[in-house]
Amino acid sequence: MDLKKFKIVDSHHHLWDLSMKKHPWLCEKPLINFRYGNYEQICKNFLFNDYMEVSGNYNVYKTIHMEAEWDSRDPIGEIIWLEKIYKDFGFPNGAVGQIWLHEKNSELVLKEYIKHPIVKSVRQKPNYDDFQKPIVKLSDESFRLGFSKLAKYNFHFDLQIPWKYLQEAKLLADDFPHTLIILNHAGLPNDRSKEGLKNWRSAINIISQCSNVIVKISGIGVPNSTWNKYNNEGIINYLIDKFGADRCMFGSNFPVDSLCASYDQIVETLFECISSLTNTEINRIFYNNALKFYKPL
Repeated sequence: MDLKKFKIVDSHHHLWDLSMKKHPWLCEKPLINFRYGNYEQICKNFLFNDYMEVSGNYNVYKTIHMEAEWDSRDPIGEIIWLEKIYKDFGFPNGAVGQIWLHEKNSELVLKEYIKHPIVKSVRQKPNYDDFQKPIVKLSDESFRLGFSKLAKYNFHFDLQIPWKYLQEAKLLADDFPHTLIILNHAGLPNDRSKEGLKNWRSAINIISQCSNVIVKISGIGVPNSTWNKYNNEGIINYLIDKFGADRCMFGSNFPVDSLCASYDQIVETLFECISSLTNTEINRIFYNNALKFYKPL
């Protein structure tokens, strides 16, 4: 298989224009604590042409833009900005909008998103242990009330959460079986110690039992660790073993994952790790599943 000609749908990437001053975490100092450590090198514009340059060796057919922590006072602004980019370039083909489901006005935001066909899903990062921000757990009554409205508007939920809270994610998935949950970044397997990987595998085993949960093979970089098959194969293969090729999909997480690897390294490593699969299974992970679940424009 010639990977350079192989159609790819990138299910998870970001764009930003810092001249707009809409991304506090990228524009303000001091920088926040981040799982990849110092991220100063991505605190610069990353626009559509930049994405096309880094991904230029591949046949990227469509892309899904993940909310990039745009100013939370104006979540619709990010979607309007993305729609202009789509009109000019034909990309991105879908968007995951920012949401705060525990807030009383969350349904009003959903009602606005439904007016924009580019929006396919929403994301909120639950917060269990950063006491500098509001604590929001998946089990909170206010969060679950907001979450219950997603099916009404036919939106998916992109979930980014450390693996140690996936037991609560399973309870949420079980209670709302008609809402698709898309687990971002493989449940964040940052701790690659023997014990850390054992606990991550246990959590993935639990959440994978939910048929309404799928997973993105994305964001699995580790600070100060080489991006290669040796370091990532166990993570990737365990995800595929538990979720199956039908419920896994590729996401570059660019430009964030440029802190760990080039776009080429990310794509080629994933391909190396799954090369023993059938062409049909590989096609699902790189292409078909993102089309099926996100239904991009």
